[in-house]
Amino acid sequence: MELAKKIIEKELTQFEKHFREAVKSRVALLDRIMQYIVKRKGKQLRPMFVLLSARLGGEITEGTYRAASLVELLHTATLVHDDVVDESMERRGFFSINALWKNKIAVLVGDYLLSKGLLLSLNNKDHEVLRILSEAVRQMSEGELLQIEKSRNLNLSEAVYYEIINGKTASLLSSACAAGAASTFEDPTAVEKMGLFGHNVGMAFQIKDDLFDYSSIDIGKPTGNDIKEKKLTLPLIYTLNNCPADIKRKIIYIIKNENTDKEKVAYVIGLVEQYGGIAYATDKMNEFRDSALAILHDFKETPVRAALEELVLYTTDRKY
Repeated sequence: MELAKKIIEKELTQFEKHFREAVKSRVALLDRIMQYIVKRKGKQLRPMFVLLSARLGGEITEGTYRAASLVELLHTATLVHDDVVDESMERRGFFSINALWKNKIAVLVGDYLLSKGLLLSLNNKDHEVLRILSEAVRQMSEGELLQIEKSRNLNLSEAVYYEIINGKTASLLSSACAAGAASTFEDPTAVEKMGLFGHNVGMAFQIKDDLFDYSSIDIGKPTGNDIKEKKLTLPLIYTLNNCPADIKRKIIYIIKNENTDKEKVAYVIGLVEQYGGIAYATDKMNEFRDSALAILHDFKETPVRAALEELVLYTTDRKY
């Protein structure tokens, strides 16, 4: 990500100022929590995609910074709510909001972030950006609920899996790229292209995340965690559809009844590798990556395009 950070170094610094301003509150407790969130920000991938997508079309505007802030506000809100739903005590190696301030406050903090994002756009009449991001929030909620519904009977097709991860992950990244592009491009076709670009990057990003569950690399996420939570991801879906019937029955039994047994989970992970689930998911991830790069190549070759290409490769090559 070095090239990307270099090209938009000043813009990232300016974005951080905008974001800190956007989350300010007159309530002391809320302001303290907001400061905790700001200090423990992640890699800021989504704001980087907003800023670079905008730079592809021209000079960054105040509207671009508001779009990046809205994306980060919505993303942070969903993470806070996700930690409550998942009963997670950690986020990015630090205590989660619900771990420190309990669920009731965490839910209200998520609601506050959502409302701040809506008001940021409405007060500045950024109606198109708000429309784009509101659609993403709808898809994210539907994706999470679809996953919960389908995980109950452990019967998930590859097509439904793609529908889930499009909602959960790709929709926000797609909206981030489209919102950034909408702040500088005059051609709606270019904005649509950047949305499709973001969709493909988001799909590759989520498959990479799902592959980490079958990795021995220490990434801060317990190996086999998705199995323990009875989540069917692409490596496992492929394995269930391509292994012998007796093996399939064993895997389903373990996921349903022995998903907290470390040895049994390790056994399932071994089967996923043995029957080609990891290799298949890796190939599909690379297909989405290559589709994203192909869309970028429709735009003029510039340092900004090169920085976006670097970010795409980072999503599939990252170690955590």
